[in-house]
Amino acid sequence: MPVVDPSLNPLTDADPAEVEPTRRPRRRPARADLLALGAYVLLGVFVCLNYWGDVNGRVSSHLPTDHSWFEWLFAHGAYSVRHLENPLFTARQNAPDGVNMMANTSLLGVTLPLAPLTMLLGPQVMYALYLGAALAATAGTGYWMLSRHLVRSRAAAFVGGAFLGFAPGIIHHANGQPNFVSNFLLPLIVVRVLTLAEPGRWRRNGLVLGALVAYQIFINEEMLLLTALACLVIVLAYAVQRPRATRAAAGTFLGGLGVAGGLALVLTAYPIWFQFNGPQSYRGLQGGVFHNWGEDLVAFVTFARDTWAGDPAVEKTIGLTEQNTWFGWPLVLLSLVALVLLVRRSLAARIVAVLIVVFSVAAIGPWVRFNGVETDIRGPWSYVSDDLPLVEMMMPTRLTLVVAAAVGVLLALTWDAAYRQGRPVADRPRVPAQRAGDATPAASDDEPAAPAAARRRWLRPVGYAAVALAVLPLFPRPLPAQQIDPPPHFITAGGWRPYVPAGRTLVPVPIPSNVHGLPTLRWSALTGQEFPVPGGYFIGPNELGEGVFGAPNRPTSSLIYSTMDKDAVPALTDENRRQAIEDLRFWRASVVVLGAHPREAVLRELVTGLIGPPQRVDDVWVWDVRPLVG
Repeated sequence: MPVVDPSLNPLTDADPAEVEPTRRPRRRPARADLLALGAYVLLGVFVCLNYWGDVNGRVSSHLPTDHSWFEWLFAHGAYSVRHLENPLFTARQNAPDGVNMMANTSLLGVTLPLAPLTMLLGPQVMYALYLGAALAATAGTGYWMLSRHLVRSRAAAFVGGAFLGFAPGIIHHANGQPNFVSNFLLPLIVVRVLTLAEPGRWRRNGLVLGALVAYQIFINEEMLLLTALACLVIVLAYAVQRPRATRAAAGTFLGGLGVAGGLALVLTAYPIWFQFNGPQSYRGLQGGVFHNWGEDLVAFVTFARDTWAGDPAVEKTIGLTEQNTWFGWPLVLLSLVALVLLVRRSLAARIVAVLIVVFSVAAIGPWVRFNGVETDIRGPWSYVSDDLPLVEMMMPTRLTLVVAAAVGVLLALTWDAAYRQGRPVADRPRVPAQRAGDATPAASDDEPAAPAAARRRWLRPVGYAAVALAVLPLFPRPLPAQQIDPPPHFITAGGWRPYVPAGRTLVPVPIPSNVHGLPTLRWSALTGQEFPVPGGYFIGPNELGEGVFGAPNRPTSSLIYSTMDKDAVPALTDENRRQAIEDLRFWRASVVVLGAHPREAVLRELVTGLIGPPQRVDDVWVWDVRPLVG
């Protein structure tokens, strides 16, 4: 099994220059590390620049509802800490049934520790602040992994770390989905997996890995699963190429893995049980909506929308899909050339090649898609049942996030190889003795003579230029943001308080859902979730126990949505009025509130026709329904 050690890197097996020296100068690397982290922070601020222009009044232009959901999640973390409530469940949304937070993307590993800051700054500021910080932190841990364990050049580690943190697919998800940019633990997890076979330290390494895995479960389980699959492929690829070393280290590796698994299970047993068996849990998604979503082959060579070279118009051909690869032609060509040149002499490059091939093929999905057209050529997922646990929840295209990470490592290896060109033999570190049981020498016995090395110095600027030309078109643009109407003063000033006693709900019109009611969902978040609301934006069970998006529509909520869509009030019947009262009782409503809205006139006419005339209070229409529902 791989053992990561600064003095003997087993993932390189040809060139002594790829092996870290036992000692490093301390001041210069420390300065380089600070410069790298500072650059990542500045890039994170730049990506979120459009939000900071009006952080309280802007949301993502691409995924505004997801943006509001995550603002709500930061408010949920603060509410849970402030009221000492179980954070795994909430009744502040989808009242009275509530929402199973472990069965949703809840980001509890972030929102709970940051709860004091959320209380101080508010969920909108916290969202924008965290989003940029998560991007920078992921790049930072990627840089640490590469600079400490894989490459000698700090510049190579910087390039690779920047791609790990700001790859096109990551920037795409930064549009309203910070859980997919919160990958700062993943490089640490990979390093710990590769150190499990370290002699004499398997217990310590196993405990550290178990703690990291447990924490990642509360950030993003899907990215943890992808990382686990990637680690499995890495270990298998290593075992095939280093069988003797693998057999020698297998016992230690498996012992450490057992410790890690045991600790992670102890730490997460109850939350995982709650996720699958607690209130409002579900089994799979209705219709397997994610199973057919594979990666378009043309997407690999297309520039992503949110990069300098990207063009939003390309979505009209490939279609609106997750842009998880979208590397562009220059990076794809560079990757192919780099792999051809490096695989012969670098074990790390060979493992990267396996990762790229395996996960690129797996990401195709059930049917091959080309330039937005689904062909009749079967893909690998057509042979996988969508009823399998975990598989039923997976989206094939997201497997390419592993490809993006592998490309980031490949960029670092490529830059590092260019860095070594032309270095005199005397400047290269001495190669430690070969590890016992290792079938392949740690480095080549053939050292190029100094004159030959000098003749190859021209390869260094060529390599640097090739990497720069491949990645510069992928430099991210600031995330697009759109203005959103501010919440009513009636809500933010607390005018609702006399109308909502304990145990009752405020019913905003329109009722929040995954399609309608984005502004009204924010009312809850921006008031610290002090009042519960019906409906919402989440995944919960239907009558068959399958996961569906949003709350099952009540007759009154369906009537509200259809009225909005048609911009006309239908003829109301006594049955509509009776059902409205019944729905208000089900929601435990005490007040119905309508604020400024493009469909305000028809919505006010509809609700008035159902439950009577409203009162104008501050800047909203209010229906006090306590006399109606008891």
